[in-house]
Amino acid sequence: MPTEPELVVPTMEAIRRWSGVSVPNPAARHGLADHAALIAELEALRGTMAFEDEPSSFEAALRDCREAGQ
Repeated sequence: MPTEPELVVPTMEAIRRWSGVSVPNPAARHGLADHAALIAELEALRGTMAFEDEPSSFEAALRDCREAGQ
């Protein structure tokens, strides 16, 4: 069995304390372990993302559809 990330046990405990729910089975524990990889991927993106210079297409569509004089 591979070693699980350090965050698994403290997260299981936090979930139990906050909601009274325990991890129900090995699959749930494995899913929780997958969060470590997701967190690492998000941390790698830190500083590389910025707000768009142009408004989103939804905002542009709203602007284009608004009635004249508003």
